[in-house]
Amino acid sequence: MSKSIRKESEEVLLQEGFNYEETVARVEEIVAEIESGELEFGEVFDEFAVAVEALLKCQNFLAQKKQKVNLLIETLEDETESF
Repeated sequence: MSKSIRKESEEVLLQEGFNYEETVARVEEIVAEIESGELEFGEVFDEFAVAVEALLKCQNFLAQKKQKVNLLIETLEDETESF
């Protein structure tokens, strides 16, 4: 993923009040719609684009949380070494 797309997605997370669970549920709905075969051909691509954007948001959200956890672990390790 390019840095500009990643940066834009990170900004969206901060602006929109992102909810991971709701976003994953929406992606699952989109997949079900696509798999149903009931969408017109053009709609499949539109929905796919929405799903990809949602997955990028999820990926950024998880990366941010992983970074935070790693920082907390590092802080904890530093504190235990000082004893």
